[in-house]
Amino acid sequence: MKRTEIRDLNKKFQDFGGKEIKVCGWARTVRDSKNIGFIELNDGSFKSVQIVFERAKIQNYDEVAKQNVGASFEVVGTVVLTPQAKQPFEINAKSVVVLGESATDYPLQKKGHTIEFLRSIPFVRARGNLFNAVFKVRSVAAFAIHKFFNERGFVYVHTPIITSNDCEGAGEMFQVTTLDLERIAKEGKLQQNKDFFGKKVGLTVSGQLHEECLTMAFGKTYTFGPTFRAEKSNTTRHAAEFWMMEPEMCFSDLQDVMDNEEEMVKYVISYVLNECHDEIEFLNRFVDNGLIDRLTNVVENKFERVSYTQAIDILLKANEKFVFPVKWGVDLQSEHEKYITEKVYKKPVFLTDYPKEIKAFYMRLNDDKKTVAAVDLLVPGIGELIGGSQREERLDVLKQRMNELGLKEEDYKWYLDTRRYGTNKHGGYGLGFERFVMYLTGISNIRDVEIFPRTFGSIEG
Repeated sequence: MKRTEIRDLNKKFQDFGGKEIKVCGWARTVRDSKNIGFIELNDGSFKSVQIVFERAKIQNYDEVAKQNVGASFEVVGTVVLTPQAKQPFEINAKSVVVLGESATDYPLQKKGHTIEFLRSIPFVRARGNLFNAVFKVRSVAAFAIHKFFNERGFVYVHTPIITSNDCEGAGEMFQVTTLDLERIAKEGKLQQNKDFFGKKVGLTVSGQLHEECLTMAFGKTYTFGPTFRAEKSNTTRHAAEFWMMEPEMCFSDLQDVMDNEEEMVKYVISYVLNECHDEIEFLNRFVDNGLIDRLTNVVENKFERVSYTQAIDILLKANEKFVFPVKWGVDLQSEHEKYITEKVYKKPVFLTDYPKEIKAFYMRLNDDKKTVAAVDLLVPGIGELIGGSQREERLDVLKQRMNELGLKEEDYKWYLDTRRYGTNKHGGYGLGFERFVMYLTGISNIRDVEIFPRTFGSIEG
């Protein structure tokens, strides 16, 4: 008999009434009343199914009844509709096979664990409702991103993870080496030319620079993959390893970039709300009771577009006592971003035209020579969600910006050559995928939207 997935059973349980089926899964609970027992069985679907097993019907009743939470089973039984009960149906077992026993120290013995405790057992936490919902939303959101760009003719490209270039120019890269570091520490002598690549290389902080090369061939591309930052930060929004989604578009200016951002965000949120209805309802009830309203607000409202200078004026006039002082030229902090989105506009805001000193070298210099055509998408509840810009297409200006920031032209020759062979106005942005998942789920800590989080001073698995 072919196995029926519980998610399919839940969707059309009326069609299964009175039919004999086979299901498999892990026990969320096992209860025994001597002659009749109950198993809450889950196979990865968000909703479980209740299995009723009776001593009079199955020969191995005692073996099944003694199983611990977490054990895996194969059940063949009849679907019984129970419209008067809390659950609309259950399965009356004809046979129950124990596929794998669960040790008595299984960490999810009971419900109501704190999120901090669940964070300490990443290998098993997805078997509970909370993280089952979070990681399902993450999966569906990733698929929606691919679907969005595929439908619009973007080419999906895979950019290098190992690179000799620091895209952001901040120097916060993990170094990749085959050198014997213990020997170097003892001898005090580093011979970089004997390393695997013969030069200093690291893990990528962004795929953008490499991606731009292919964008100049296809016109529209996006990359979606792991990135790494050796930033010694222990905040709830920073991780050492995370995923970035970065589209690039030729023949596009900053307005085109913002148009695409807004369309993409609304598309993905709408898709998740539709495909993860049960998970979002659960998260709205137990994690953030304003989640559905906030997500709906994003979908239904046009995003505001405000310049950095206008935002500074708003903040200076605000009747608020900020922890970080505000003045033109400073990089805005989370408290400033939240004030703009939550108290002033009460919806997502595009903040544009930042001072050149606080933005990356590749962003297009504006005519005022003081600002660049950069844009950050700020959303209520989290602050910055996406960062983007129109890229600097003028070779001479790009070289000037690199010199100002102390970057060596020879390290970026291949990138500069894209401005020598058919340069054009173009732009793109980077979406920190984990932050987006945090926004979609109401989860407040990035460690809780990554399966095995890697953060400063902490790694497991």
